[in-house]
Amino acid sequence: MLETSARLLRLLSLLQAHREWTGADLADRLGVTPRTVRRDVDRLRELGYPVNASPGTGGGYQLGAGAELPPLLLDDDEAVAVAVGLRTAAGNGVEGIGEASVRALAKLEQVLPSRLRRRVSALNEFTVPMLRGPGRDTVDPAVLTDLAAVCRDGERLRFGYRDHGGSVSRRTVEPHRLVCSERRWYLVAWDLDREDWRTFRADRIEPRPPHGPRFVPRPAPAEDLAAYVSQGVSHRAYAARAVVRLRVPAQEAARIVGPSDGVLEPVDAESCLLRTGAVSLDVLVIHVMLIGCEFEVVEPPELTDRIRALRDLLGRAVEAPRE
Repeated sequence: MLETSARLLRLLSLLQAHREWTGADLADRLGVTPRTVRRDVDRLRELGYPVNASPGTGGGYQLGAGAELPPLLLDDDEAVAVAVGLRTAAGNGVEGIGEASVRALAKLEQVLPSRLRRRVSALNEFTVPMLRGPGRDTVDPAVLTDLAAVCRDGERLRFGYRDHGGSVSRRTVEPHRLVCSERRWYLVAWDLDREDWRTFRADRIEPRPPHGPRFVPRPAPAEDLAAYVSQGVSHRAYAARAVVRLRVPAQEAARIVGPSDGVLEPVDAESCLLRTGAVSLDVLVIHVMLIGCEFEVVEPPELTDRIRALRDLLGRAVEAPRE
């Protein structure tokens, strides 16, 4: 059994990690009796941590907003600085720390006092971030933290989803994970209406609370979710898809072909296959040409025909007499 002080810190950590716990679950995690859990909760309240309790068989304990920031004790300015920094990192999809930023932000905002939430919201509302470049749609950090929370708590999510053409459909899903790929956020979730795994762009999601009920998580669609999302967004979702053979080693191609550009497969020491896609054959031709290395089309034959047509068009443009 943990000593009282260590057990209190562990209890705080558990209350922060999950939206709500039953007394029995906390007792099991801490290795104590439910009566000891009740006494420890009372001690936390005496120390100034507002732990809410709901009665009944389905009730439990929840760390309320307005608590100190355990176990790090931050003053108001420090807490605001951390929250703003996490929002910035999450919103820009910084490679390597984006997903950790969202998880940390979800934990922090759960216990952030209302007076500090107003300061963070004001800074967020009246500052304008530099856009990251064409095609990089920003995501509201509040949406990201909401998505992270339902993934963490295993709650069903209802939302409106805007497709490429601007039409909005209603979706109900069992959220699994948030994945950041090429500075864009995706939600991997089980779509209850379509009875299959789907990948949703977070910038097109409009959550429609309340969330719930809770669900038992299904096995993930793949062990490597980053590769799963990359494959899905790079070619499976597009109307025009192709396989081309690049005349460079896979390791060299990986330095110029990003995860969202396609999936690479080594062939031999001097070449590799690229499975990719685009909204049309013309865009697909440009996409492959911009890679900047020799290639040959494996499939479809329509892509080869389109390359020939564009070659002739470009040739006439170059040979046209100047006036």
